[in-house]
Amino acid sequence: MDAATKGALQAGKPVGGFKIEIIGILGREDFCTDYRLTTIPRIIDPNTHFSFPVESIKTRMKCRFFSARKHGLVDAAVRLDSSDKTAVIALPGGVGTLDEVFEILALIQLERIGSAFPVPFLLMNYDSFYSKLLEFLDVCEEWGTVAKGEVSSLWKVCDDNSQALAYLEEFYDLSIEKSRHDDRSQSLHRTVS
Repeated sequence: MDAATKGALQAGKPVGGFKIEIIGILGREDFCTDYRLTTIPRIIDPNTHFSFPVESIKTRMKCRFFSARKHGLVDAAVRLDSSDKTAVIALPGGVGTLDEVFEILALIQLERIGSAFPVPFLLMNYDSFYSKLLEFLDVCEEWGTVAKGEVSSLWKVCDDNSQALAYLEEFYDLSIEKSRHDDRSQSLHRTVS
């Protein structure tokens, strides 16, 4: 998550964080039973894995349970109108990541996310990290517990960043080359007219 956050900061985009508090690092009184946004007035504990200037982080979400964190992630992903450009991007991770991946995948499947404005979901399969999981989902199809093509229709599996960026450019019709070509065509048209 650190690399994604640093990239957003370098691009001049706003950054927020979703943090599960761990008993022992902070006292019990610092927990919340639901999520909340708070302004960060201080440098974040190095145990949080945030290693960028604190003034660049506008808000963070602090919660006790993964269910509250998932709720916040879903709220952040939902597109409220066609100009919103969000995406769910799942990086390699552990049990918590898988919990979030399948919760969000189910919400997309049930059209709780992306019903009015579709939200792209990318599974980053760096160095074949998720290959065994994808094989398991193929077995689920063979057994009939998942319909053929059901899961693959809900997300895009990407092996590298270039593939992910190309997919997002296509999804949101953001082709840089196309817009440069269109700009040149319009300026030529104005010159000829």
